Amino acid sequence: MLQLRPTCEHCNRDLPPDSSDAMICSYECTFCKDCVSIVLENVCPNCGGGFCQRPVRPSRNIKNGNYLGNQPASTRVVYRPVEIETHRKFAKNIKLIPHDER
Repeated sequence: MLQLRPTCEHCNRDLPPDSSDAMICSYECTFCKDCVSIVLENVCPNCGGGFCQRPVRPSRNIKNGNYLGNQPASTRVVYRPVEIETHRKFAKNIKLIPHDER
Protein backbone atom coordinates (compact mmCIF):
# COMPACT_ATOMS: atom_id res chain seq x y z
CA MET A 1 0.00 0.00 0.00
CA LEU A 2 1.30 3.46 -0.87
CA GLN A 3 2.69 5.46 2.02
CA LEU A 4 1.38 8.80 0.72
CA ARG A 5 4.32 10.75 2.10
CA PRO A 6 3.40 14.22 3.35
CA THR A 7 6.01 16.45 1.66
CA CYS A 8 8.29 16.90 -1.33
CA GLU A 9 11.71 15.36 -0.64
CA HIS A 10 13.49 18.30 -2.30
CA CYS A 11 11.64 21.50 -1.33
CA ASN A 12 9.64 20.14 1.65
CA ARG A 13 6.38 21.51 0.18
CA ASP A 14 3.26 20.04 1.78
CA LEU A 15 1.68 17.27 -0.30
CA PRO A 16 -1.49 16.21 1.50
CA PRO A 17 -3.10 12.86 0.58
CA ASP A 18 -5.46 14.53 -1.91
CA SER A 19 -2.76 16.56 -3.68
CA SER A 20 -2.72 16.39 -7.46
CA ASP A 21 0.81 17.87 -7.37
CA ALA A 22 2.40 14.80 -5.74
CA MET A 23 4.62 12.73 -8.03
CA ILE A 24 6.19 9.36 -7.18
CA CYS A 25 8.68 6.94 -8.68
CA SER A 26 8.26 3.17 -8.40
CA TYR A 27 9.99 3.27 -4.99
CA GLU A 28 7.59 5.95 -3.74
CA CYS A 29 10.20 8.68 -3.69
CA THR A 30 7.87 11.69 -3.48
CA PHE A 31 8.37 15.09 -5.06
CA CYS A 32 6.10 17.95 -6.14
CA LYS A 33 5.36 18.50 -9.84
CA ASP A 34 7.50 21.63 -9.94
CA CYS A 35 10.60 19.87 -8.59
CA VAL A 36 10.07 16.88 -10.89
CA SER A 37 9.85 19.01 -14.01
CA ILE A 38 12.18 21.92 -13.22
CA VAL A 39 14.85 20.49 -10.92
CA LEU A 40 14.83 16.74 -11.54
CA GLU A 41 13.92 16.68 -15.25
CA ASN A 42 11.77 13.58 -14.58
CA VAL A 43 14.75 11.58 -13.28
CA CYS A 44 14.51 10.30 -9.71
CA PRO A 45 17.70 11.27 -7.87
CA ASN A 46 17.50 8.10 -5.79
CA CYS A 47 16.94 5.40 -8.44
CA GLY A 48 17.09 7.03 -11.89
CA GLY A 49 13.51 6.08 -12.70
CA GLY A 50 10.76 8.36 -13.93
CA PHE A 51 7.76 9.79 -12.13
CA CYS A 52 3.99 9.55 -12.38
CA GLN A 53 1.22 11.31 -10.54
CA ARG A 54 0.55 9.80 -7.12
CA PRO A 55 -2.96 8.33 -6.84
CA VAL A 56 -5.40 9.82 -4.36
CA ARG A 57 -6.74 7.46 -1.70
CA PRO A 58 -10.48 7.90 -1.09
CA SER A 59 -11.23 10.13 1.89
CA ARG A 60 -14.42 8.26 2.77
CA ASN A 61 -15.44 4.62 2.92
CA ILE A 62 -16.80 3.91 -0.54
CA LYS A 63 -16.15 0.17 -0.40
CA ASN A 64 -14.80 -2.39 2.09
CA GLY A 65 -13.14 0.11 4.43
CA ASN A 66 -10.51 1.08 1.86
CA TYR A 67 -10.04 4.76 2.68
CA LEU A 68 -7.84 7.20 4.58
CA GLY A 69 -9.70 6.57 7.82
CA ASN A 70 -8.55 2.94 7.88
CA GLN A 71 -5.25 3.36 6.03
CA PRO A 72 -4.00 6.85 6.87
CA ALA A 73 -1.26 8.64 4.97
CA SER A 74 2.26 8.59 6.34
CA THR A 75 3.34 11.40 8.65
CA ARG A 76 7.05 10.63 8.22
CA VAL A 77 8.77 13.46 6.39
CA VAL A 78 11.63 12.50 4.05
CA TYR A 79 13.55 15.71 3.40
CA ARG A 80 16.68 15.21 1.30
CA PRO A 81 17.27 18.28 -0.85
CA VAL A 82 18.93 17.43 -4.14
CA GLU A 83 22.31 18.96 -4.96
CA ILE A 84 21.22 20.44 -8.28
CA GLU A 85 24.51 20.41 -10.22
CA THR A 86 25.30 16.85 -9.15
CA HIS A 87 21.82 15.76 -10.20
CA ARG A 88 22.08 17.49 -13.59
CA LYS A 89 25.25 15.52 -14.33
CA PHE A 90 23.57 12.30 -13.17
CA ALA A 91 20.38 12.96 -15.20
CA LYS A 92 22.08 14.27 -18.35
CA ASN A 93 21.86 11.04 -20.36
CA ILE A 94 19.16 9.27 -18.35
CA LYS A 95 16.52 11.93 -19.08
CA LEU A 96 16.84 11.14 -22.80
CA ILE A 97 15.70 7.54 -22.23
CA PRO A 98 11.92 7.13 -21.94
CA HIS A 99 11.12 6.24 -18.33
CA ASP A 100 9.55 2.94 -19.36
CA GLU A 101 12.83 1.88 -21.01
CA ARG A 102 15.21 2.76 -18.19
